[in-house]
Amino acid sequence: MQIIIREARREDTKAIHGLITELAVYEKEPEAVKVSVEELEEDGFGPEPAYRCIVAEREGEVVGFALYFIHYSTWKGKTVYLEDFLVKAELRGMGIGSMLFERIIDIAKSMKVRLLLWQVLEWNEPAIRFYEKYNSVFDGEWLNGKIYFREN
Repeated sequence: MQIIIREARREDTKAIHGLITELAVYEKEPEAVKVSVEELEEDGFGPEPAYRCIVAEREGEVVGFALYFIHYSTWKGKTVYLEDFLVKAELRGMGIGSMLFERIIDIAKSMKVRLLLWQVLEWNEPAIRFYEKYNSVFDGEWLNGKIYFREN
């Protein structure tokens, strides 16, 4: 089984959206996905991209993705924020997640950032164990704040 890790392209948007939906189902919030395929395409591949994305491809099919963006910390400077990261359920445990995550680490290092950030739900033990293999530090001190401006 050959896996190719590459930069996402505009034509991958529908597959990426499908993986985002799969992640929302896994995280027990399937109704939370409000972004459309069209918005995702414009936001990632329009004139002012709001995010970057890499995908894992197997036999021409996108089977995983890692969506990230540049974040700025007033204390640490430029950082990479890994927004979401998923491999199709039936292909987990085959090393594809490690390939994607290690590519994100390489991207962050090549950008000379000080920090790679992400969130993981406290109940998601498989993900926590995965990240622990990379000597990750989990911060139990900060609370996440949100303001919703529109639901749809």
